[in-house]
Formats: sequence, C-alpha cells, structure tokens
Amino acid sequence: MVQAAPAATLYVNSAIGNDAAGGNQVAPFKTISRALKQAKLGDRIQLGTGTYSAASGEVFPLAIPAGVTVIGNEATKGAGIVINGSGSYASKTFAGQNITLRMETNAQLRGVTVTNPATRGTGVWIESTNPVIINCTFTNCKREGIFATGNASPAVYDNVATRNDANGFSIVRNAKGEWRRNVCRNTGFGFSIGDQAAPLLAENRVFENRSGIVLGQECRPVLRLNVVELNTSEGLTMIDRAMPDLGKGQDPGGNIFRGNTECDINNATATRLLSVGNQINPVRVKGLIELLANEIPNPAPLPTPTPVPPPNPGELTDIEGHWAAGFIRGLVAKGYISGFPDGSFKPQAPITRAQYAAIIAKAFSLPAKQAVTPFVDVANSYWAFPFIQKANQMGFISGFPDGSFRPDQNLTRVQAIVSLIGGLGLTGGLLDVLSFYSDRVQIPSYAAEKVATATQRRIVVNYPTVRQLEPMRDVTRGEIAALVYQSLVALNQAPAIASPYIVNPDLTAAAFTDISGHWATDFISALAKQNLIGGFADGSFKPDIAINRAQYAALLVKAFNPSPKRDAIAFSDIPATFWAKPFIDQAYRAGFISGFPDGSFKPDQNIPRFQLLASLISGLGLTGGDISLLAAYDDRASIPQYAQNQIATATQQKLVVNHPTLRQLNPVRDTTRAEVAAFVYQALVQSGRSPVIASPYIVSV
Repeated sequence: MVQAAPAATLYVNSAIGNDAAGGNQVAPFKTISRALKQAKLGDRIQLGTGTYSAASGEVFPLAIPAGVTVIGNEATKGAGIVINGSGSYASKTFAGQNITLRMETNAQLRGVTVTNPATRGTGVWIESTNPVIINCTFTNCKREGIFATGNASPAVYDNVATRNDANGFSIVRNAKGEWRRNVCRNTGFGFSIGDQAAPLLAENRVFENRSGIVLGQECRPVLRLNVVELNTSEGLTMIDRAMPDLGKGQDPGGNIFRGNTECDINNATATRLLSVGNQINPVRVKGLIELLANEIPNPAPLPTPTPVPPPNPGELTDIEGHWAAGFIRGLVAKGYISGFPDGSFKPQAPITRAQYAAIIAKAFSLPAKQAVTPFVDVANSYWAFPFIQKANQMGFISGFPDGSFRPDQNLTRVQAIVSLIGGLGLTGGLLDVLSFYSDRVQIPSYAAEKVATATQRRIVVNYPTVRQLEPMRDVTRGEIAALVYQSLVALNQAPAIASPYIVNPDLTAAAFTDISGHWATDFISALAKQNLIGGFADGSFKPDIAINRAQYAALLVKAFNPSPKRDAIAFSDIPATFWAKPFIDQAYRAGFISGFPDGSFKPDQNIPRFQLLASLISGLGLTGGDISLLAAYDDRASIPQYAQNQIATATQQKLVVNHPTLRQLNPVRDTTRAEVAAFVYQALVQSGRSPVIASPYIVSV
C-alpha cells in the first residue's frame, strides 16, 4: 500500500525568497502562487513579513486548495503580512468578479491582511465551500472583505473588516456558516445579507460603519450576543421579506443595539419582528417590532454536574407535565442521564459540550473510530475528561481548528443532530425530506444530509411546533434527552415512546402550509425540492399573490443559471446595493429580461402573463411557433401583436398553464407566484431538466 506523504510546512517570503528554492525555512519561496502549486492536502504555507502582490510575482486570484492552510501571524491579525491584488474569476452564481483569494472546502486562512484595490474588488470569495478564516484583517477592498455565496458554510472567527468601500462581509444565495467574534468598523455595511442566506452571527462587534447589519430579500440569519453601535445610519435594517432570528423564549438574543445615528433597528418589511432578550431602546426602533424581555438577564451559571447517583424518575421535581418527560424518564431509568443534587433536571436549560459528551459516553458503547485528540483546554483533571475522550474516540465529537474543545460552550440543535448521526454512522438521508421543515433554509449545507437521515429515522423531536427545526438555537437538556432516546429507538435499544413531537414526515405532503389542494401544488413542490423557490417565514407560499420583476429575475437565475449573451447595462433605479442587482444583471445579460426606454428596470412592477411567457421564450432561445396555435385561446385578441409569435412558441413547447379555464390565457393579467412556478417548471421540462407533471391545466395542442 502506498502511504500519503506527511503534511509539510512550506515557507514563503516576498522579500528574500526565491521560487526556484526549496520552500523551506532556510530557502523560502518568493510567492504564495508557487507554494500553492506544490501544496497538498494537510500542508501549511507559512508567510513571512512583507507584501504579496503582482509586483512581487503573485498571479491573482490565488486559490487555496482543500485542506491547505495559509498562515501569517494570528497574534497581530496579519499586521505586516499583506496579500494585495486582484484577478478575474467567473463565478457560477455571480458571473465575472474581481477577487484576491478563493477558498476550497477545509482550506484555512489565518493571520494575514487582505486588500483588493480593483474596481468592485473582493478580498476572499467563498462559493459553496466550507473553509476556515481566523484572525485576519480585510481592509481597503473596493467592495467587501469576504463574499460567501452558493451553499457556502464557512467558519469565520475573530477577523477585522475595516475601510472597505461596500461591506465588511457579504453573505448571499443559500450561504450559512458561523461568523463569530468579528469586528466590522469604518466600512460601508458591516454585514450585508440577502437571498436565502441563513448564517449564524454571534459575538460580533459592528460599529462606526455607514450601516451595521443590512438584511434583504428572504434571508434568515440568527443573531446572538452581537454589539451593533455608533453606526452613522442604522444599526440593523431589514427590507423585502428578511426575517432575522433575534431570540426566542428559550433562547434570548442577547444582542445590544445602541447609539446608531438614525435608529437602532429599522424593520422596513411588512412582517412583525420578534425580539427576545436584547438590549434595545424602544424609542430608537422603526417598523413593526415586538420587544420581549427587553433587558439582558444575568442568569446564575448552571451548577457543575458533579457525579451523583441517578435518581429514580419520581425524584426529579421539575419534569412532571413537561413535553419531554417520557424521554427523560427513559434515559434516567437506564442510568444514561441524571439530574442535579437538588432533585431537579432543568429540562429547559441549555446543555454544554462537556455535559453532552457525558451523556453520549454513557448512552453508547461503540468501537473507537479514531485516536483520541488531546484538547488544549481539557485537562486530565477536568470532571468530563474521560467522557470527552470516549465520545471523541467513538466519533461523536471533535474540536475546533485551534485545537480547543470549548467544553463550556453551548451546543446547538443542528450540532447535536449532526453529532448523533455522525457518531452512529447512519447514512442515506434523502434531501427531499427537508421540505417538511418550514425553516429548512436555516439548516447549514454541511448538515443537510445528516438532518435528512435523522428525520427519516424518526430521531428528530421538535417542540412546540413539529415543523420548526430551529437548527441554530441552543439545544436544551430536555431536547437532548429526546434526541438521544430516539437514537436508541432507531438502534432497537429502547422501546418507542408515543409523542406528537416526533417528526414523522410524509414525503408526499406539500412543502408549504397553504398549497394543499391548490391547482399548482405539484409545480410549487417540485421547484421547492430543487431549492429553486422559497416561501415565507410563516411557512406559507402565498401562491395567489403577484410576482414582481426583481423576484422573477432571482427565480430565473436560480432555475437556469444562464450564460451571458450581451453586455450588462446600468439601470437607473437599481443601485449597487439593491438585493436583486446580481440576479437582474445576469438575467438581462442572458436575454431573459430588458429594461424600459427611460433607462429604468422598475423592479417592483408586476409582470403580465404574456410578458413572462415571452421572457422565457426569449431567454431560452426557442422559436418556431405557428401563430395559428393561438386559436387555442378564446381571448387571443388581447395578446399584444409584438408578442404573438413568442406566445405561439410557448404554446407549442407546452409552457402555458391556464387555470381555471384552459382556453383563457388572460395575457395582460399579473402573473401569480403559482403561475410563475408552473411556467418555469414547464420550461425545465422542455429543456429536459425535470420530469413531466400530469396537470389538466397544461395547454397541449
């Protein structure tokens, strides 16, 4: 058997290095570009003090391969170790870009300064990968420091973004990940989040920017323990259908919003925002905001779980009537979980990583999958040391990139599910099952398959709303008991317990709460399962409301990811910060949509049915429809003459779906969300990308 070469450290020094040298400490390379060509999985590239630019021989953009770490000086957050440059990159989700670095899954960037001086320049581009970025500085980028897009799920910890023209960090499409303890100062927007992005923002400080955090379109970020203050415009701004999670009854937000010039929070959406456990001055907010527990409490820390004999179920004083009582009693009876010395269980309290490891080590006895990891913050004398060691060896838990375990950090619901499924080695989850959850957009991409597996095996337990997974919320002791117990049931090691909160999804059920029995259910569900269309925060789809031009552009790009056919133009009413600008630009360049004679785009204007059908025919390049086919419509006289050939082609290609009357095209009526779902789905069928759906409302001539 051929063994892989051991990981190596390659040294680079822009001042004294030579790319013909060996890349070692004595004879370093001159360029990062040279080191990246030689680096393999697990290697580290150590940068010396200096500037790495085109002048020193770098070729941009630099791509850090999977599993490779580029490191400067973490203690100074990259002071004096500057990567300065830009190169063209063709993004799959955002067309042409100017970027400095691109990162693959498990690549790491630590302790460097990144600057992109090019027009609309981005420091680091993350597209559908899961890299780690720690202790870096992003400054003087002409757009933003980090741009996360696609299904990206990075770990972005302890960085500084300052003096960037547009944003500190941009998070769009379906990107998620954890963004912790970062500082955004003196930049455009600290965080700009849009599309269906659902990252966790925790412990960040966002101050002295133009605006602190700006949320658009349908994003669903989770905000915890952030400080947003002293921004010259607004602290937190929400537009379109954005709906952040600012805390819930069992999981207060703990954010501080104060001293922002115009207001601390501006909810410009039509949906009431719920804020629980944040520090906000009620007179400094705008829009529909409900403030609950509007002072940050200082709860006493949980007592250290010293080993005590497992109590009898009757000795637990605070679980009677609790929804998880059956699961808790089942684990207590087996000796896998216990209460506190005062006889309580505290089912609503969060659980730390150390406490979780103790439960896992007692509940499961599996062969070791890996050598034990020596965590820098878990001493041999620590109470949970043997539990952490055993759970780690079995593959249930691991540490962080800095070698720590962080035993006192709370565990989130999605982390608990991923841990259980990974440790038990369960696989085979079908992603379609995630349509059961109304908040599925918050499920990190790295966790999707494991959450699907847990769902299919009836391991997931959701209280109080069975369709709400709440993946980013801290898991409670009661919830852990339920998840672990259901895992034992899945392994035939415990009898099943009847509970209305065990997720038992019907894969044939509608993805949204308001489309059951609707004529377009099959079209809507099919697009939702492909993650091409989404609903609203309340789990609804609202099939019968109209769709506007900006929303339609976004759907086009997601469904077809079209290639450009013509140059982009600058619409007078689409600023660079508008949430749908990238979608509008790409859809325009592909020939799907155009503007108006006055140079505007009119993003909020609704789209008549004939225009939407003509748009699909134009963008897909379909031709050949005989105008005689329009005889299929009793109201064909209402079709504008310039669009008749395109409507005839749409009819020939079976793109037209008419409800309730097959012969009524209703060409000038605004297209509803249901109708656009049907039209776009039929276009995917025409291009061979989706199976045929049997519907009596498809016009077939």
